[in-house]
Amino acid sequence: MTYDRLVCANCAAPVSEGRCPVCRASRERLQQQNPFSHVNPVTLIALFVVLIAALALVAHQTV
Repeated sequence: MTYDRLVCANCAAPVSEGRCPVCRASRERLQQQNPFSHVNPVTLIALFVVLIAALALVAHQTV
């Protein structure tokens, strides 16, 4: 889960904006737990597609 969709219960703002100390602490905790939390999901999908294409190319050349 990415933290850009989470809403802070303390200030009712998105956690990604870090408006209050609770938001900032939650944002830091989430970034430490998952190093890919700051990466856009579309970017992750694009990287996955590139990986699949590279694997297909390698498999095609070995045949």
